[in-house]
Amino acid sequence: MGTESETEVQRMAVLGETRSWSPKPWEFRHYNCDFHHKSEVILVQVNPGEAFTIQRDDGQIQCITGPAQVPMMSPNGSVPQIYVPPGYVQQIIEENGVRRVLVLPQTEFHPGGHSPLHHPPPPPPHAHLQAFIPHPHIMHPHPHLYSGMAGGTGDMNPQYISQYHPAHTAIYTEQDTHPPHGRAAFAHRDERASKTYERLQKKLKERQGVGVGGGGGGGLALSKDSPPPSPQKSRGTPPSGGDLQNGLGELDEDAKALQERLNSICKPVVTDIQARGASLSWVVPSQTEGDDEADEGVEGPVEPSFTYEVSVSYSGKDGKYKSAYSGVELSATLQDLRPATDYHVRVQAMCNCLQGIPSEPVSFTTLSCEPDRPVPPRKTGVTKSSLVLQWKAPCDNGSKIQNYILQWDEGKGTTVFEQCYYGPLKTYRLTKLSTASRYSFRLAAKNDMGVSEFSEVVHIMTSCSVPAPPLSPELIQSGVTWLCVRWHRPAGSPKEDEISYVLEMEEEGSGYGFQASYDGDELSHTVRNLHRSTTYRFRVIAYNAEGKSNPSSVSEFTTAPDRPSCPCRLSVKGKPHPTSFRLTWDPPKDNGGSDVTKYVVELSEGISVCISSPSWNQVYCGSAMECVCDDLSPGCSYQARVHCISAGGESQLTEPLQVQTPPVPPGPCQPPRVIGKPKAREVQLRWAPPLVDGGSAVSLYSVEMFAQVDEGWEVYQGSELDCTVGSLLPGRTYGFRLRAANKAGYGPFSERTEVTTGPGAPEACRPPHINCKSPTCAVISWEVPPCNGAAVSEYRLEWGAAEGSMQMCYTGAALSHEMRGLLPATNYFCRVQAVNVAGVGPFSEAVLCQTPCSVPAPVSSVHTLRESEMIVEGSRTIERGEDEEEEEARPLLYSPSTCLGLHWEAPCDHGSEITSYLIDLGERQPILTGPVTKYIIQNLQPDTTYRIRIQALNSLGVGPFSHTFKLKTKPLPPLPPRLECTASSHQTLRLKWGDGPAKAQPTDSLQYHLQMEDKNGRFISLYKGPCHTHKVQRLNESTSYTFRIQAFNEAGEGPFSTVYTFTTPRSPPAPLKAPRVERVDESCEVSWETLPPMKGDPVIYCLQSMQGNSEFKQIYKGSATSHQLPNLSSSTEYRFRVCAIRQCQDAPEIIGPYSSTVILLPPRVDTSGVSGTTGSKAAEAQKQKRSLTDEQFSFLIIALLAVTSILIAVAIQYFVIE
Repeated sequence: MGTESETEVQRMAVLGETRSWSPKPWEFRHYNCDFHHKSEVILVQVNPGEAFTIQRDDGQIQCITGPAQVPMMSPNGSVPQIYVPPGYVQQIIEENGVRRVLVLPQTEFHPGGHSPLHHPPPPPPHAHLQAFIPHPHIMHPHPHLYSGMAGGTGDMNPQYISQYHPAHTAIYTEQDTHPPHGRAAFAHRDERASKTYERLQKKLKERQGVGVGGGGGGGLALSKDSPPPSPQKSRGTPPSGGDLQNGLGELDEDAKALQERLNSICKPVVTDIQARGASLSWVVPSQTEGDDEADEGVEGPVEPSFTYEVSVSYSGKDGKYKSAYSGVELSATLQDLRPATDYHVRVQAMCNCLQGIPSEPVSFTTLSCEPDRPVPPRKTGVTKSSLVLQWKAPCDNGSKIQNYILQWDEGKGTTVFEQCYYGPLKTYRLTKLSTASRYSFRLAAKNDMGVSEFSEVVHIMTSCSVPAPPLSPELIQSGVTWLCVRWHRPAGSPKEDEISYVLEMEEEGSGYGFQASYDGDELSHTVRNLHRSTTYRFRVIAYNAEGKSNPSSVSEFTTAPDRPSCPCRLSVKGKPHPTSFRLTWDPPKDNGGSDVTKYVVELSEGISVCISSPSWNQVYCGSAMECVCDDLSPGCSYQARVHCISAGGESQLTEPLQVQTPPVPPGPCQPPRVIGKPKAREVQLRWAPPLVDGGSAVSLYSVEMFAQVDEGWEVYQGSELDCTVGSLLPGRTYGFRLRAANKAGYGPFSERTEVTTGPGAPEACRPPHINCKSPTCAVISWEVPPCNGAAVSEYRLEWGAAEGSMQMCYTGAALSHEMRGLLPATNYFCRVQAVNVAGVGPFSEAVLCQTPCSVPAPVSSVHTLRESEMIVEGSRTIERGEDEEEEEARPLLYSPSTCLGLHWEAPCDHGSEITSYLIDLGERQPILTGPVTKYIIQNLQPDTTYRIRIQALNSLGVGPFSHTFKLKTKPLPPLPPRLECTASSHQTLRLKWGDGPAKAQPTDSLQYHLQMEDKNGRFISLYKGPCHTHKVQRLNESTSYTFRIQAFNEAGEGPFSTVYTFTTPRSPPAPLKAPRVERVDESCEVSWETLPPMKGDPVIYCLQSMQGNSEFKQIYKGSATSHQLPNLSSSTEYRFRVCAIRQCQDAPEIIGPYSSTVILLPPRVDTSGVSGTTGSKAAEAQKQKRSLTDEQFSFLIIALLAVTSILIAVAIQYFVIE
């Protein structure tokens, strides 16, 4: 459009004007106009889902639906006239270059005389938000202010302008009594809505102040300097749900309804399709009709904030889609598309964490355009005067390439190109060119849409003549294995000629002749991988596209010699001396191509010295291959290395040779000195190392001791500088001397040191003597030991039952001690030690003592045996355990009612084996048993308490009685009850015994054990518990079963009862399904299912019929499964039922239950002419549908009773409890 300024105008168009407002309410639409004051064309932007109505010159009305751009003519660039309904006026306000068209009611319709321009009703905060918009059924036209310029003077962003869709309108009837022109809409506006609107306006202005210019849809007018919007940069941020909730109340949105709304998004509309881009627009997902309804005077729910994602596919509707845009705008621009390509676009709506189903894809094809930029042409043939060029066709972008344009610079070397070819071919030959000249070319393609860009410029040269022979090569620098050679360009060759060179080399004496070592266009080359000190011959050949020149003259060059390798086998000749050694070596294996002139020997003292350390000293330099290294220190380590020198340089150093000079014995040490005060039996000595170690570290020291005799003996040998000499006598004088040793041997002794020991502790006592006076008393005595110069002040006696756990039992100066409270026939240990002022002497040897034997100790505890341990010896019975399938042998037990089982721990026998025990029962005769710890007392009274005590006897006498224990016998166990069968069926038997309730009581101590005999004659357990009845299930019919019962309580298990036998009856036949009845003219056929014979007994059937309200009568009995009943009455209702009868061979017949009743209705006369059979079947089916079976009727009664109970419980809960 224009280039100086742009103006955006938003208008409201009124569609369908009528006086009575009855067909439909007023619908407001807005559109955008982008125009320039000097232009005569105005483009009206119609948003998606809206409509624009115009009146043409011929008077007809045309309605254009969005999205669309409608061009309108204006002679002076003014706004076209807007048709408004009666009672409304049009007013145009222009602020900062933005024109706003207001459609407002006339002034007399506003109470209070306020101008509608200063108090317009607030626009909704978001698309479709019904916070301040009445429901369509009660909505009347009132002015709305629209501002479509983002960041302009408008109060609201275009994305928050409400859009009214035709689907949300309602039909007004003639009975509606709403005042015309919307007067009531302004009169009923409350104060709360105004305050809410003001708060919302303030929040939205603050948000627009931060990020304006993000408007989308159809209300955005770009300036001339701004770039076109892209989907990645035009993502506005709508007000968040939290801001809307603060201004409009709490959000109450059903997630399911919101999901359905997201799924109902319409497919996008594609506009402004270009070759490499297209514009898209879509509408907000519409609400359902039920969501738009609201009561009068109640604010609607907050409109949610939607996010949209646009995805594009170019591989079909069902192909892979890629996301091209994501944001809150209702429009997007697709860029970087391929020309003449089919695309499929769909949009998807999202809100919070909900995601809708993508819309239906919309297809469009981008426009064709000029071809892509071609690749530069390439040379396929060249001569001195011609060039053959060839190129490839670029992408035609939807329009076939018709011609190619080839341009060249005519060899002038300028940037001015002239056309040399125009045609459809992809190759071209240029002739009559200059020799060895350079030409520049570029290429372009042309189709119906235009000419593409020219390719990059390519430079191509024509051929020249064969070059002249170059000069002989020259040597730049030589190395051991390489030679750097150079040559010059042939004389007279033009600069444009592309000349390459071949460098040929011949090794002297190889016999292979000249071989090519380089081929290229450089004028120098380094030949590598050569042999040292070798002569090589070189020559150069020049060539171009026309051919090769003659070889140049030959030049000879020689490689340099290499440095020699290191000398070999460096070693020590002979045995090293303490101050010198002789080195020898062999010449190097490789002299590098020249003779060795001299050898250099270096020496270093030490072991871990780096090769590059400055501590290496040169000790020899000459041509000989051995040398002597002298003036050395004994016992030191040296490193030697050697290298040689020739014309090629110095060789590498040999690996260092480690040489060790032999050491000598160390010198004399200083006399040892005493550390601390000498003790009675030991002396601690310390000394220093010798001043001269003899070249080797001192590894050993030897200390000799002298007593009163002159001969000494070694008391210490080791590497430490101190020692402790023990086993000395107190108060004695001893002499000590020292000498050191290393690898070479011992050095001389030091001078002697005299040391006197101090007093010591007493010597160990002799073993004490023990005299046992009685089994519990013993006297210990001992002698005085040697005191070592100090009198004994006290003795310490230790006594214990084990040698390693003796305890101190006496301390004093006496020489004896009496021990009491000992155990008879027990081993004891004792030992004694003496103490004086010098210390404590060692213990004597431990002495063992055994006390004499005695009568047994009293029995400490008596226990009662469990019932399972009271076994009768020598007798066993075989019984079947509870819940066990295998036989198990259980022993007979003594009765706890007449017997008491005792168990006690054997007391200490005090050295004499216990021979028997005596059990005292008080009034009864004492019982004498053998040497056992378990005994069962028999023939006692039931439920009686006895006082029992036990004493042990051995060969020395009777021990003391134990404490008295009270034990009580149990009462007698109960007798078995009488077993009866109270009910029976073919599979079950209900048994009853005793007198009492069927269910057990918590206080019942009497329980019963019921058993049944199996096929193998063994009794298995059926029930164990306090109940008096039990039902035996899973039995066979007409079978006899044997039972027995036993009663037990705390006193024990009673005897089993006599065996009872009960027989199960025969089983009746199974119930049959309802028979099938088919009417055949005046008769009917009744059929039913077949039952198999029951254990060899045949089964017959009994069919009964009931006519009308009479009783059932038997009409058939036999083995057949169907029966035909003739001569039926056409006006009577029949009912049928059937049962099975089992015919037993040795018993009367057993009649099974009857089946369900089947009703046969009389035939109904059909007035429409349908056959009688069809009518009777229809009537019978209808009757069966209306009638209820017995099961259905029972279920209905149960359901009614359940509902009644629930209602009564609810009434009690509500009226009584609460």
